[in-house]
Amino acid sequence: MKKYVLAVFVLCSLSFPFAVQAAEWQYDTTHTRFYFEIDHTFAKVRGYFEDFSGTFRFDPKNPKDGKIDVEIKVKSINTGVPKRDNHLRSGDFFDVAKYPLITFKSKKITHKEGGVYLVEGDFTMKDVTKTLVLPLIYLGTKDNPLQEGELVAGFETKLTIDRFDYHVGTGKFYEIGVVGKDVDITAVIEVVRKK
Repeated sequence: MKKYVLAVFVLCSLSFPFAVQAAEWQYDTTHTRFYFEIDHTFAKVRGYFEDFSGTFRFDPKNPKDGKIDVEIKVKSINTGVPKRDNHLRSGDFFDVAKYPLITFKSKKITHKEGGVYLVEGDFTMKDVTKTLVLPLIYLGTKDNPLQEGELVAGFETKLTIDRFDYHVGTGKFYEIGVVGKDVDITAVIEVVRKK
């Protein structure tokens, strides 16, 4: 009887293989950046956020089981000008004291074509949450040349948002022609994991 039960278990296991979860990666925080660019009168202001964390689960052959979440600490904004950064942290723009985080939480990842994947998720900034679809470009995976026994993978995504959709600023600086409303965002991502 025991042999019969064991045989049935083995046959069921072969007929219904366990689902393989997408690989879990860790953000390489020194080589991952969330950049932004916005018009300033006749110039461009560029900056990035230095402090972030999150989950990155991805397998190019199994995107549906992936998960990409990011939590950015807004106070870590850096445009290279401390006075401007403090102004951006104030109630005129991000109001960091009240809204300390920018987050993205994926809901679905699908393969579009080639190395392009579509990541649908909820993007929250200040008191607004919107569903966005990010075109995530998978740049590849290889042995990490700086760490034996480790893999490194690369990704990039770009999008443009209207900051007024997220209540970033009242519009007074836009109306006088100083700060634009459309923000170009570029994320360059490196993630690592053990082989």
